This record gives sequence, structure tokens and C-alpha cells, in this order.
Amino acid sequence: MGRVNLGVKPYTTPQPVWILAAYDENGVANAMNAAWGGVSESNELSVCLTPSHKTCKDFMKTGALTISMADAEHVAACDYVGIVSGNDVADKLAKCGLTVSKSEFVNAPVINELAICVECNVKEFNEETCILKAEIVNVSVDESVLTDGKVDLAKVRPIAFDPFTNSYNVLGEKVGTAWGSGKQFI
Repeated sequence: MGRVNLGVKPYTTPQPVWILAAYDENGVANAMNAAWGGVSESNELSVCLTPSHKTCKDFMKTGALTISMADAEHVAACDYVGIVSGNDVADKLAKCGLTVSKSEFVNAPVINELAICVECNVKEFNEETCILKAEIVNVSVDESVLTDGKVDLAKVRPIAFDPFTNSYNVLGEKVGTAWGSGKQFI
């Protein structure tokens, strides 16, 4: 058996399923689904986004957004905010059953139903490269997903995007310990 070449594709896995949310100039919350993102600094997330998204226009006006981790329980709602544009559909969040509260730290909405939320200020959004750099101001977590004061992924059931099959998959099974499992080779 050999390797199969798939060509130039953004096929990495797992890809996070992030729900970006921002207020518009009238204080109305909007959200979108984004999978092309990651950690770029200890206090910064970067995401590749098309500038025409309403959420992008909104966070550029307010200077803030939240990034929530999509989960298995809300997969349909999280997918919905990615397939319907806020430019065309008013109040997408209410239509799919998601509610928001204002962040204590930034001028952006926290999606109440999603347990993990990274609250950010816009550091830079380059419309030519489509790269958003967001400064992390706070991470808030719903108490329901804590075990002994720590986030329990088995309770969160975060999902990842699988670009090979265009599917969402649940993360959470522990298979090793970071900075520990590899010590067997030392």
C-alpha cells in the first residue's frame, strides 16, 4: 500500500468548528460558522474569513467578537448559522434556537447554549488575505461542563469539521497525556 496524492487542499484534521458572534451597529447579534482557524499566539486566535460575511462587517464596526466552540448537542444550529447569511436572514440565532447574553469583557454576544466561549477584541482583519487576528480577553465556560473545576470534554462534546467527508465529528476521548505519553521513549 502506498500513499495517494490529493493535491492542494486545506485538508487538515481536526478542524475546529467555531461560531463567531458579533453585534451590528444596532446591537443585534449575528453569528457564523468558521472552521479555518487556530491559535496564533498565547493570547490570539487567527481565522480565515471572507470579508463579505455580515459577522465580519459587524465585528469590524464594533471591534469585538466571541468565538464559541460548536458542540454535538447543537450541531444543527451551528451548521445553520454557517449555511444561511445574516446579509439575507434577520435574526438567524433566534431561528435556530440560540440565545445570547452580552459579554462582561468585550462588546460582543456570548451564545448561551455553547459551553466554551473565547471573548475577543479585533486586533486586525486583513481583507486582502482574509485573515482575522483576534486578541483573547477572556475565556468563559458554563459550569455544567466542569468536573473538579476543570473543563471536561466528555461533557462539552465539541465537534470538529472533517474536510475529507464534509462531516462533523465529536471530540473527547482521551488517548494520552500531553508531555507525558512520549516519556516512554526518553
